[in-house]
Amino acid sequence: MAHIVSKSDFISDSAELAGGTLTIATVSHGSIVALTVWGSIDLLTVPQLTEAVDEAVAGRPEGLIIDLTYTDFLSSVGMAALVNAHDAVLPSGGRFGVVAEGSSTARPIKLVGLDQTISLYATIEDALQALTEELSPATRRASA
Repeated sequence: MAHIVSKSDFISDSAELAGGTLTIATVSHGSIVALTVWGSIDLLTVPQLTEAVDEAVAGRPEGLIIDLTYTDFLSSVGMAALVNAHDAVLPSGGRFGVVAEGSSTARPIKLVGLDQTISLYATIEDALQALTEELSPATRRASA
C-alpha cells in the first residue's frame, strides 16, 4: 500500500524554516548609529536590514555599526547587504564597522575575505571606541 506524503508532513511553519523576521534595534551614540540585529539574515529577511540601514544613513551619521552579536545565521545575501551598507556610509566620509564574533557571523565574513574591507569588532564597545577615536578632532587634525 502506497503512503501519500503531503507538503505539510515536511514543513509545519514556512516562516520558521525560512528564518521569519528580524528584530533590529537602532541606538544613537552621539554621531554614531548602531543597529543591533536579532535573528537570521537571509533572502527573506535582508530587506528589513536594508531598510534599517537606509533609514540610518538618511540621517547622515558620522559612523554606522551593525551589531551581529545576536544574529544566528548570515547568508551570502546578508554579507552583500553589509557591503552595501559600508558603501552607503563612505561617500559622506562616515565610518563603518560590524560587530561579529561568533561562528555564525564572523566565520563566514572571514571565509569570503570581507574582513579585508569591513572592520570587524568583537563587541559593540570595541566598535564604538574605534569609530569614536577615528572621528575625534585630534585624529582628524593628525591625519590632515
